[in-house]
Amino acid sequence: MCLFLSPKGGKFLISAGLAIIVVARAFASADTIPANTTDRKRLCITLSATAVAWGGGMLLLNEAWYKNYPRSSFHFYNDMGQWYDMDKTGHLFSSYTLSLAGMHLMKQTGMESRKAAWIGGLYGPVFLSTIEILDGFSEEWGFSVPDMAFNIAGSAIAVSQELLFGRQVARIKYSYRDSGLAHYRPDALGSNLPERMLKDYNGQTHWLSVSPGRFPGEGAPIPPWLAISIGYGAHGLLGGSSNPPEHDGRELPHYERYRRFFISPDLDLSEIETGSEIINRVLRLLNFLKVPAPAVEFNRVDGIRFHILFF
Repeated sequence: MCLFLSPKGGKFLISAGLAIIVVARAFASADTIPANTTDRKRLCITLSATAVAWGGGMLLLNEAWYKNYPRSSFHFYNDMGQWYDMDKTGHLFSSYTLSLAGMHLMKQTGMESRKAAWIGGLYGPVFLSTIEILDGFSEEWGFSVPDMAFNIAGSAIAVSQELLFGRQVARIKYSYRDSGLAHYRPDALGSNLPERMLKDYNGQTHWLSVSPGRFPGEGAPIPPWLAISIGYGAHGLLGGSSNPPEHDGRELPHYERYRRFFISPDLDLSEIETGSEIINRVLRLLNFLKVPAPAVEFNRVDGIRFHILFF
């Protein structure tokens, strides 16, 4: 079951996860201590707060979701291909973003940067693997090896860049625009805007945003805040493997299911300095979002489409 953006109910934990991200990044902007000099007291507080947040999130998810479904012995479940794998790119995004938060938190304790990358990079897989384990004991789902693979991949993308470049030159981002399809199945795709942003795969796009100017060394004279993004999305998804013919006794219209690919400019908000520390922190907090911009779309139904402003 997908933690992030899942029609199966993982919205409870992702809310906790995003809260952790916000707190982590805000904390990462606070006063620092000398690098490579770990403040053991701060490290203890950080790890304790993480454990409390993790434990509380698990209890909340169990009470809000898993306890309402029958349990079973541990088993596996292969859900690759469902929802055109939008849930898999959601796992990639979630693990990447949580791992970044973990690395920032470790650095704020004064931990050496490479060590902080390894330890902080575990945040994504550790948090999300708990969901897979709970799924493994749920009769309705199971431990998804593909989900876990994307969890590990998201963390690996974050950690490898810290080790190779000492910074993130390629970021995984998220954007959302109303698809107009959620009202057909509000239980699965969301009944209001916050739910749809989490559950409606038709309106979500996941991006790989690369900033050429952030690569180390002397390269092309490209400002570090300028990026180019490649996006992946889907449309026509009213069900996981296929679209149901009806919902609650009402016939559903036919929608062709297809994948969508995009290319669009973007901004690395962490590289924008405004002169206001408060605004700079807000920009860093929002850097997981793809900035609305013109885009070129490729899909097998429409061919090539141009968007003046795509969210």
